[in-house]
Amino acid sequence: MPHEPQPQPTDELDAEAVRTWSSLALAALGRAREDIDAINVYPVADADTGTNLYLTAESADLALTEAFGQVAEDTARTSLAQAVRAYAYGALVGARGNSGTILAQLLRGVADVLGDEPGGRGPGRLLAQALTRAAEEAYGAVAHPVEGTMLTVAAAAARAGEAAGSAAATAADVARAAYDGARAALAETPEQLAVLGRAGVVDAGGCGLVAVLGALWQALSGQEPAPEPVRGRAVPVPRTPEPCAQEDDGPAYEVVYLLEASEEAVGELRARLDGLGDSLVVVGGEGLWNVHVHVDDPGAAVEAGVVAGRPYRIRITHFGDERRRARGERAQRAVVAVVPGEGLAGLCGEAGATTVLVRPGEAPAVADLVDAIRRAHAREVVLLPGGAELRATAAAAAERARADGVRVAVIPTRSAVQGLAALAVHDPEGSFDEDVVAMTAAAGATRYGELAVAERQSFTSAGICQAGDVLGLIDGDVAVIGASLTETAEAVLERMLGSGGELVTLVLGPEVPDTLAEHLEAYVQHGHLAVDTVTYRGGRYSAPLLIGVE
Repeated sequence: MPHEPQPQPTDELDAEAVRTWSSLALAALGRAREDIDAINVYPVADADTGTNLYLTAESADLALTEAFGQVAEDTARTSLAQAVRAYAYGALVGARGNSGTILAQLLRGVADVLGDEPGGRGPGRLLAQALTRAAEEAYGAVAHPVEGTMLTVAAAAARAGEAAGSAAATAADVARAAYDGARAALAETPEQLAVLGRAGVVDAGGCGLVAVLGALWQALSGQEPAPEPVRGRAVPVPRTPEPCAQEDDGPAYEVVYLLEASEEAVGELRARLDGLGDSLVVVGGEGLWNVHVHVDDPGAAVEAGVVAGRPYRIRITHFGDERRRARGERAQRAVVAVVPGEGLAGLCGEAGATTVLVRPGEAPAVADLVDAIRRAHAREVVLLPGGAELRATAAAAAERARADGVRVAVIPTRSAVQGLAALAVHDPEGSFDEDVVAMTAAAGATRYGELAVAERQSFTSAGICQAGDVLGLIDGDVAVIGASLTETAEAVLERMLGSGGELVTLVLGPEVPDTLAEHLEAYVQHGHLAVDTVTYRGGRYSAPLLIGVE
């Protein structure tokens, strides 16, 4: 839980006020997270709205803290514009789920106004205009806005802020009016949206927004807001919702990714995704966007992003798992695997693992692994980091998950093929300790190799390579420098099998032809009759060839 500052009354709408707001909002969402999750029934009853809002706010707070640190190093004072833009950017790149994506756009709207010169406007008037812009941009980001949701609460807050935002109004006056307007609107959401009324709850996303606006008022006034909407029962939550009522409705997958693309391309992307599913929210601007949609064909949603620009940090979640979580059905044990390739992600997913897909050169953050552990929703989690460089990140994520009461073991896998070997012996029915020992032993008994293409001339442990040479790595070190994939793969296999082996695993990259796999299988069979070979497609983002020898 983040440290909560003790705000002092101020009429200054400055960078320090934004930092205080961020800290208070993160703390408020942390306290209310589980309660908000519990009343989440729309648009999908997946019990994660509170968690998604918290993770989004956490990313925003981290970006804001980094912005203050960078300016401090330059011995300059952080400006209001720098602060709000960093805050909005952090929310954009870390947005989770429908609610987190909308929150990111709300903060962007605030930044669009507060990031400009005041132009003679008083702080109260400036804040009122920022809240209005935020609501407008949030409505514009949602393909098909629905009333009785977080959007309704944002619009009510903006109207109340505008009414209070006279030239003489303080920022605290406007924040208080917006907070009160949001609370009143939240209480009315069960009458506006039938699914909320049937479940006897208010909108979960709206609950989170009220907490964020309460933190804004507290940061500016120094006064603590009324009890939080759910835990304090300040708004009606008459009975426990029945999230499973919608289990068979709507698309099966949630797809989220960051996208580098032009505004024109994003316009075409919106139209394409709108025809694929629902709950479409696209937020951002200036070349960077966060895309959120619910679909039955996740591959088509990702492919639409590829057509529009460069998608990354791709997250695909099956709602069956989320609905199990919504019913409170925590699995006993789960596996979380970091994988460098869409094909590998699918393969590990079929084996029951929750996956974190990474692109070459883009390592996942601690928050990404923590999020995956939470999505696995199990009492015990085995984490497969898939690379030596990710051990520290995995260890930090495990510590944070343990603070949430999850028992986590990190198996020091250094390659995706070691992760596959560990998954092959995973026994969810056995004891946790025995399962971890068996998976660790299987990973440790698997030597791993990789083929890569040199980008420039450099010195390696096997000699000097030139740009375009094929490098054969064994256990992380360059062992062979060759002219072709086939020649280098044969040399690597011969060295790896020189010390024995029972099973060779080949993982082919997206541009590698099937004929290479057929050739290597025949090569192994000819020289090592007792060795079996299995071949998988690594898919996009995978290395040209991964080799495992067990």
